[in-house]
Amino acid sequence: MYLLFMNKLIFITLLFILSSCSLDKVVKHHGVNFLDKKNEKLLIESTNKNDTKKLLGPPSTVSNFDNDVWIYIERKTSVSDIKSFGRKKLLVNNLLILEFDNKGLLKNKIFKNKDNMNRLKISESETEISYQKKSFFNSVIVNLRHKINDPLGKRKAR
Repeated sequence: MYLLFMNKLIFITLLFILSSCSLDKVVKHHGVNFLDKKNEKLLIESTNKNDTKKLLGPPSTVSNFDNDVWIYIERKTSVSDIKSFGRKKLLVNNLLILEFDNKGLLKNKIFKNKDNMNRLKISESETEISYQKKSFFNSVIVNLRHKINDPLGKRKAR
């Protein structure tokens, strides 16, 4: 009787846990939706800053150097399969760089997606660490600097 009750309890618990799991993937979105399609509507020497704000909203980043540069980002990630222990998979990674002239008209635009972005090459070589003994003169200068900055010796050592 007790064993039958425990089996039913375990079965109901497993059924409840499995029914609450969703098979749909959760997609997290950051930035402007459909940036690649909205990019096509922007025309060089025709679109101004106001048109751009109406179409794309406020930029993710603004830079004011020689010309105004606006940067828009779109990024979508999803949790991959159960066997990968919840690691995120990059679905979309788009970047749109817009450059405006002093009149506010679109001067240049650059669109990058995850396929044509530059890949960073990481060097395989290792840097050797060389420890050198400090000279007597160097240690005297360092000690003098500490005494000048803290004549009473009340500062905490860093």
